Amino acid sequence: MSVELFAGIAVRDYAGALAWYERLFGSPPTYVVSDTEALWEVTGHGSIVVELRPDRAGHAFHTLFVDDLDERVAAISARGIEPADRETYDNGVRKIIYRDPEGNELGIGGGPA
Repeated sequence: MSVELFAGIAVRDYAGALAWYERLFGSPPTYVVSDTEALWEVTGHGSIVVELRPDRAGHAFHTLFVDDLDERVAAISARGIEPADRETYDNGVRKIIYRDPEGNELGIGGGPA
């Protein structure tokens, strides 16, 4: 049995959010669902959906775990987005936290350096 995950991020400024997430992910959306919703496939079975929902904006928090954390962070920095915070847990696992202009949080984690 397969499972597909669609993680939602509500925003007030849809056009601004599209531009920010394109820089974060390094590409335009995989699918533009409608005039108020876009989707990026971030894994074979997982997607991030950005949607105009002003009443819910700014409260999302998601974490992606990747094999290439340092390369990913460097590529995002090259596109003009810097981490809001960095965490390292006792077991050496690292998490880089990004916040979009509305306060939504997207963490990118990776194994010990």
